[in-house]
Amino acid sequence: MSRLDARFAALETEGRAGLVTFVTSGDPDLATSQAILDGLPAAGADVIELGMPFTDPMADGPAIQAASLRALKAGQTVVKTLDMVRAFRKSDSDTPIVLMGYYNPIYSYGRDRFLADAIEAGVDGLIVVDLPPEEDAELCLPAMDAGLSFTRFVTPTTDARRLSSVLANTSGFVYYVSIAGVTGTAAPDPSQVAAGISRIKSHKAVPVAVGFGVKTPEQARELACVSDAVVVGSALVGAIAHTLDDAGRAGPSTISSVLDLARHLAEGVRAREVA
Repeated sequence: MSRLDARFAALETEGRAGLVTFVTSGDPDLATSQAILDGLPAAGADVIELGMPFTDPMADGPAIQAASLRALKAGQTVVKTLDMVRAFRKSDSDTPIVLMGYYNPIYSYGRDRFLADAIEAGVDGLIVVDLPPEEDAELCLPAMDAGLSFTRFVTPTTDARRLSSVLANTSGFVYYVSIAGVTGTAAPDPSQVAAGISRIKSHKAVPVAVGFGVKTPEQARELACVSDAVVVGSALVGAIAHTLDDAGRAGPSTISSVLDLARHLAEGVRAREVA
């Protein structure tokens, strides 16, 4: 059983939803980013999405776009991102890590080399937002054959025929986009999210994590009542940005601000148990 499968099975046994946290690797610098990554499980993250910085993150909102640019300016690379996972695994062998990003950096790195190095580093899965199901032979199928999960996005506008195609080779979990638009730009409606998740599960028995627009513990709690996990990214990345100095350098509260917010979000998710 993979780490992702084991974590979602454990969450089901515990009768609660999970918290999936997103941060961009190397933002605002390598050391600070590593400290945040290392601290997320203790702060309540059940699954970690680690963003691979890219110059043109078209599916992301302003906060994550800015995080990618900060990381790239600080010298972050695919090699350094994988090294961060290796360092994380020295103290945490249980928390799943999913790399999220775009295909260009993977292609430039070399697909087969990337898959081998990702597995060796301790990566559990991939989310590659610009490779549709029609391109599964390019990365999805080789990744799954190598032992990595491949998570797909489903949106409120995904019709029935497209849904079957999207879910065909999805593994680990499905990422349900709770709003129409880019990350971090609007608030989700729990009742509409519940209907969307029901539609997904009628096609395939797979955990569904809900993201886009989740910013507060209250929103996290509401969505935890209708999903298997809640994804928060822009709010955490925004917490980094708010603590930087005028030169974009980390301040004394950068790490603690992110981890404190993660704790509050985890408390919101876990509040489903007593709601």
